[in-house]
Amino acid sequence: MEKTRIERAIEYITKLFQGNGDGHDPSHSLRVYKNAMSIAKAEGRGEEEIIALSALLHDCDDHKLFHTENNANARRFLEQEKLSAEVIEEICKNINSVSFSKNRGKTPETIEGKIVQDADRLEAIGAVGIARCFQFGGSHGRSLENSIEHFYDKLLLISKELNTPSARKMAEKRDKLMQDFLKEWGEEMN
Repeated sequence: MEKTRIERAIEYITKLFQGNGDGHDPSHSLRVYKNAMSIAKAEGRGEEEIIALSALLHDCDDHKLFHTENNANARRFLEQEKLSAEVIEEICKNINSVSFSKNRGKTPETIEGKIVQDADRLEAIGAVGIARCFQFGGSHGRSLENSIEHFYDKLLLISKELNTPSARKMAEKRDKLMQDFLKEWGEEMN
């Protein structure tokens, strides 16, 4: 049986992120993909394959991980898949709208871009977000206190900047969990 394009994308990111231990591993991309597909279904909008590929490939050229230009890793896969230049540009535009630090306060133009941005941002909050924050911090030499500062610099701001009603709903429980965690952290540290 021939593999689907989505299955091939999963294989591609699995190889690309092999051995990554800072929270940007294949599991992260798969969770972003699942979040994106859940949001798309709840919203009832968006081109499914564009959302799926944008979500799966969203970290393939992340500046914190790779020294590539013009989405070279994502483009390599998309060109091998013989997608049209127009579709490749749309997927790359969605990928480029994901980064929180580079896109703070910016809203993607398309529903696909909004969904993928929301899906990745949901990954940064809640229980998984807490774990990833400390995983990334530890792999980059941050102290626990520096990782806690990251909650106030970024993580607690995310739910207020989500694009879709579905993502905002998904964020409620995750945001509360982070606030409860920080409260407990403060009590234990005192």
